[in-house]
This record gives sequence, structure tokens and C-alpha cells, in this order.
Amino acid sequence: MNIEIRTLAIATVAALGIVAGEASARAADQDIVETAAAAGQFKTLAAALNEAGLVSTLKGSGPFTVFAPTDAAFAKLPAGTVENLLKPENKDKLTAILTYHVVPGRVMAADVAKLQEAKTVNGKTLNVSTKGSGVMVNDANVTQTNIAASNGIIHVVDTVILPPNN
Repeated sequence: MNIEIRTLAIATVAALGIVAGEASARAADQDIVETAAAAGQFKTLAAALNEAGLVSTLKGSGPFTVFAPTDAAFAKLPAGTVENLLKPENKDKLTAILTYHVVPGRVMAADVAKLQEAKTVNGKTLNVSTKGSGVMVNDANVTQTNIAASNGIIHVVDTVILPPNN
């Protein structure tokens, strides 16, 4: 087992009681990767970040805003997609998808709702819209907001956001 995956697994077990939506001081002391691991609903995202070599980046000083797809969001992808993306030969495609979920800076929910678009770390733009009282990022619904981390903010989304092919 890779050391980073083992570390994420240990962090998940150690922080089993922390729920993603809690704005606890303990969560704010953890970086984005630790906060996501502690939530327990981002195991697929954690594995993907590890395979793409992005764990150290998201443990960096940031700040970053991550639109984090849950395990259920990854499960909505066609059968075999996640397994295929996790193969070493697909690292570039995986990295492009994951960095499409990250916006530089700390963007709080109130600010996201005012945006029409946001430029991502991979250079492509996310479309942001409001639907009723909710916010959508491309075709993903934002289901939880403002999960504080020491180096940024996590907003939970219910769909993996795929970058445009251009």
C-alpha cells in the first residue's frame, strides 16, 4: 500500500467522528487533503489525487477552493471509468479532470453564488449558475459549502465535473 494512501486511510479512521459539514476548529487546522479524508465520503477522490500525484500540491500553502466530488458522484460515472482513469497510462487525463475541480484562492459560497464562471487550475473555465436556492458548477449541484481547511475551502458536489475537450 502506498504510504500516502495509508496516511489518508489512517487519517480517515482517526477522525471518524468528523462530518464534512462541521465547521470545527480541528477541521480548520487540517489541510484540504486531511479534511477530505476525515470526512469519509471522498475515498475515491483521495485515491485519484494520489494516482495523479496531486496530494502534495493540495497539502501546499494554497489557498485553493476545491469542488470535491463524493464517492457517490464517482459512482455515477459509467462502469469501469474510475478504474480506467486510475491506470498509470491515464495519469494526464486524470490530472486534467481533478485540476478542473480546483480554483485558485479561497472562494466562499457567498462569492461562488455571485460568479458566472471561474477559471480552474487546469486553465479551463467552470460555469457557475444558481438554480432556486442552490448553486451549480457546470452540471454538478453544490450540496455542502464552506468546509474550512487550513489551506482553502471545500465545496461538495454531487457529480464529477469533466473538462471540455477543446
